[in-house]
Amino acid sequence: MAPNILLDRLHGIEARHGRVRERRWVARTLDLDLLDWHGTVRPDVPTVRHWMTLPPAVQASIAPDQLILPHPRLQDRAFVLIPLCDVAPDWRHPLTGRTARAMLMALSGAERGQITAIGPVHGVVNIKRR
Repeated sequence: MAPNILLDRLHGIEARHGRVRERRWVARTLDLDLLDWHGTVRPDVPTVRHWMTLPPAVQASIAPDQLILPHPRLQDRAFVLIPLCDVAPDWRHPLTGRTARAMLMALSGAERGQITAIGPVHGVVNIKRR
């Protein structure tokens, strides 16, 4: 299936589990993200770079009106990179060329330390920020 259809299905799963999208970056019951699609850069390199470099305050207040791939903030988020490293530590970002492991290690110890596993549920390890 196309990546935008997959993302719509992921959002449907979130909704069935009580996720309500009222504000960006708030606590949520479930968060499913599409991080990569076979190394695709979508819609184009300048757009992805723009979203990757926006200041956090701006990122928190606006959302793109289209699917951005790879996920534009994955390199900044320990809560994304820690589980990504569990399944694909050598995955390479299609724009930066950095591996998931290298991106995780580039984050501060404090950022990495904010994440803790809370145990498996249905075979998936859930994480939370401290």
